[in-house]
Amino acid sequence: MTIGKAINKLRSDANLSQEQFATIFGVSQQSVQKWENGDSVPELGKIIKISKHFDVSLDALILGNNNRMVEGFRNTCQIKPQYANIHDWEFYSSNLMIEYEQSTDEGLDLELYKDVFNTVSRLPKGETKKKIGDVLFEVVTNATMRKEYPYTEPSDLEGIRVLRKPYKYAKKEGASLESRVHGAWMGRVCGCKLGANVEGVTVEELTSFLKETGNYPMHRYILSTDVNEELSKRYSFPFASRSFVDRVQCMPADDDTNYTVMYQEIVAKYGFDFTPFDVSRAWMDMIGKSAYCTAERVAFCNFVKGFEPPFSAMYKNPYREWIGAQIRGDYFGYINPGDPEKAAEMAWRDASVSHMKNGIYGEMLVAAMLAVAAQTNNMEDIVRGGLAQIPTTSRLYEKVTEVVDGFKNGVSKAACFENIAKAYNERNVHHWCHTISNAMIVVASLLYGGGDYGKSICMSVEAGFDTDCNGATVGSILGMANGIESIPEYWTKPINDTLHTSIFGINTVKISDRAKLTMEHINGK
Repeated sequence: MTIGKAINKLRSDANLSQEQFATIFGVSQQSVQKWENGDSVPELGKIIKISKHFDVSLDALILGNNNRMVEGFRNTCQIKPQYANIHDWEFYSSNLMIEYEQSTDEGLDLELYKDVFNTVSRLPKGETKKKIGDVLFEVVTNATMRKEYPYTEPSDLEGIRVLRKPYKYAKKEGASLESRVHGAWMGRVCGCKLGANVEGVTVEELTSFLKETGNYPMHRYILSTDVNEELSKRYSFPFASRSFVDRVQCMPADDDTNYTVMYQEIVAKYGFDFTPFDVSRAWMDMIGKSAYCTAERVAFCNFVKGFEPPFSAMYKNPYREWIGAQIRGDYFGYINPGDPEKAAEMAWRDASVSHMKNGIYGEMLVAAMLAVAAQTNNMEDIVRGGLAQIPTTSRLYEKVTEVVDGFKNGVSKAACFENIAKAYNERNVHHWCHTISNAMIVVASLLYGGGDYGKSICMSVEAGFDTDCNGATVGSILGMANGIESIPEYWTKPINDTLHTSIFGINTVKISDRAKLTMEHINGK
C-alpha cells in the first residue's frame, strides 16, 4: 500500500471529506487529491502530523503496513544480554552461595531456602538463573533475624557511635609528622608490592615456595631470580608471571594504592566535608569500571543505574562485608593525626557507598588506627584506639579483640595465626576476602611484628588470604607510627619514589609529592 492509499484509507475510515482532511492539516483540497492519486507525497512535517493525529506509526503510514513496527517489538522481546560475557562480579545470580553465607553471617534466617540457593547457584548463567536470583534477592531483603543472633551491627553512623567503647592512649614522642606521613605513604606502597606478587596463593604453596627459594620465614621481596621453569612446574600458582621488583622501576598500578591517591584528589576537590554522593560521582569520573573489584564493582554499576548511597551498597551486593572498604580508608587517617573519631567518620562516609556493617567497620578501624599511629608507636594502643571507633557488639570488634587479648596473655605467634586459619578457610573465597579474617591478620602482624617494618609486612603476607591488601595496610600503619626513616632502603629503593595509578588524568605520581600534599591538607584544615 502506497502512502497515498494509506491516507485515503485513514480519511475514509474517519468519514472525512478531502476538504475536511485538508482543513485539519492546513493544506488545499487539491494537495490531498494529489497525495491520494499518487501524483505527489506530503512533506515530512505533514506526514508526522498525520501520523500523530491518527495515532499510527510512521512505518504504517509510509510503508502502508505495521509489519516493521510489530517485528521490532517482537525482536525487542527476544533481545537479551550475552550472559556469558557478564563478569560474575556484575551478575548477582553467580554469587548466590556467597549471598547465602554472607546473609547467614549477618544473622538472617534463611535455612529454609538453603537448598534453593545451592541448586540455583549451579544453573548455567542465563535468563532463568537471573530471574530466580532476583526472587532470592527479595527473599534476602525480607528475611528476619535469627532470635539467638548475639550481635548488633548497625550501618548508620549514629547507630555505630552509640555502641562504641572509649579508649585513651598515651601520646609518645617520635618521628616528626612529616616523616610519619611520608612513611605511611611509602610503607603502604612497599607492603602492597610485597603482597601483590603472591595474591591468591595458598599458604601451603607459598610456604613451600619460600623454603625452596631461601626466603622462609619471609624476609625480602620475591625476585625474578627465585623462579625458573623447573620450579614453576611444581606449583599451580603462576609465580613466574608476576611483576618482580628487580624487573620494574616503580610501583605498578594497584587498587590498594589507587584509592589512597584518589581520596587525596577527592579531598582536594570537595574538602573535608565531602559526602557519600560526592564519592559516588568521583568514582565514575576518575577510574574506569574494570579497576573496581567485588563490592566496588557492584556499587559502581549501581551508581550507573541510578542508585545513590547507601542504596548503592545494598542492592544485589553479596560482597558488602568484604575487604574492599578496609583498603580505602588510609588517607582519612593520614589527614586526621590524633583525631581517630574524625578519621573514622570520614571513612564511614566513604565505606557507606559500597559496604554495610562489618565492611564499613573495617575501613573505620584502619582509618582510626592510622590517626592514633600519628601520635604513638605503641601497637596495642594503636589497635585499641581503632577499635574504640566501631561497635563493641560487632563480629569485627570481637575477633580483633581476641587477637589483642591473646597477644597480651602470651598466645604465641604461631598459635595466633593457626587460630585465624582454623576459623577462616582460605579456600573459601568469602573467607579469603572478608573484612574480619584479613583485619585479624593485619592486627596480629602489627602486634607480633614488634614495630619492625620488614618483619611485620612479611608476616602479614606469609599468612596468606588477601596478601597485597594486608601488606599495604600493615606497611601504612608501621610507616605512620615510626616515620620514613624506619623503613629500610631495601624496601623503598626498587620503588624509586614512583607510583603508577589507573586514575584518569593522574597516571604516575611521586610518592614524596603526595606526602607533601597530605601535609598541606593537614595544615589547611
